[in-house]
Amino acid sequence: MTPSTSAPSASRYTWGGDEFLFVEVDEAMSLSANFTVMAIAKELSAGAHDGIVDICPANASLLVRFDPDRLSHTALEAIVRNIENGIGSQGGAELCTRIIDVPVWYDDPFTAEVGARFREGYHQDPTGNDLDYAATVNGLEGRAEFIRRHQSQPWIVSMVGFVAGLPFLYQLVEQEQQLVVPKYLSPRTDTPKLTIGHGGCFGAIYSVRGAGGYQMFGVVAPPIYDPEQRLADFTESSVLFRPGDIVRYRSVEKDEYEAIQAEVEAGTWRWRQAPVTFSLEAWQRDPETANRKMMEALDA
Repeated sequence: MTPSTSAPSASRYTWGGDEFLFVEVDEAMSLSANFTVMAIAKELSAGAHDGIVDICPANASLLVRFDPDRLSHTALEAIVRNIENGIGSQGGAELCTRIIDVPVWYDDPFTAEVGARFREGYHQDPTGNDLDYAATVNGLEGRAEFIRRHQSQPWIVSMVGFVAGLPFLYQLVEQEQQLVVPKYLSPRTDTPKLTIGHGGCFGAIYSVRGAGGYQMFGVVAPPIYDPEQRLADFTESSVLFRPGDIVRYRSVEKDEYEAIQAEVEAGTWRWRQAPVTFSLEAWQRDPETANRKMMEALDA
C-alpha cells in the first residue's frame, strides 16, 4: 500500500462493546488521514477529559477506551467530533513534534546472517540479500543507491504498536518517490532486535527480537525500548517513539556502532533530537523545503 497526500474522506464512528470508540478517518492510508488522526489524539489527550482511559492512534484511525460510568457514549462522540471539525477548519494546522537522529548500521552482519538462514523458501530472491532485492525492485543501481535514497529524506512515525515500542514509519516524499518493497513470501521466525525493516512503503524498527516478514536493511545502534528505564531518554516512558515523531536516518559503520553500544552499556547514551513544527499544508506545497528545514534543525 502506497500512501497518498489526498484529503481524507468523511470519518466513520463505530463502537466496540461498552468501552471503545473506533474512529476511522479514512479507509486508505494517506498523509492527510494520518495527520488528522495524530491531531485528534493530541487534542483529546490535552483535554484531560474525565472518563477517557486510553487513546491509541493508528495509521488512519484511532481507538478510544473510556469508562461508560464516567463518560457517556454520546458525550464522548460529541467531544471527538468537535475536535475533528476544529482541526478540519484550521486549514494550516500544525503539529508540534520533534525530529530524532537515528544512527543505523546498514548492511550489517546480524541481519545478513538471519537473512541467509531464511532465504530458501521464504524470500522472493534466494540470491543476494534484502538490500540487493530492494534496490532491484525499485530500479536502483545497487545497495549504495538504495541506502542513499533511504536516508536522504525524513520519515514520519505513523503509529506505534504490534509489539512494545515498535514504530511504523513512511518516508516524507511524494507518492511516486516512495520506496516500495514487498514483504517476505513467508514470515521469518527470527529478526534481530533493532532491525530496520520494510514492507510495502512502510518502514519499521523491530524493538525486540522476534518473528517478522519485513525486508531487513540494517540495525539501529541504540535501544528504542528500555523497559527498565535505565537511560535518561526513557525516564517518562519505556518507549522512545511517539506518533508524529520525525526520523532522520544516518549511516554508521562498525566502529561508531560499537562506540554507541559502549555508551548504552555505561548508561550515558542520549538520543539526539530537536523540536520541529510539522505543517501538512507547507509540506504539500513544497516537500523538499519542508524536509530540509526539519532535518537542519538537528544541526542547529
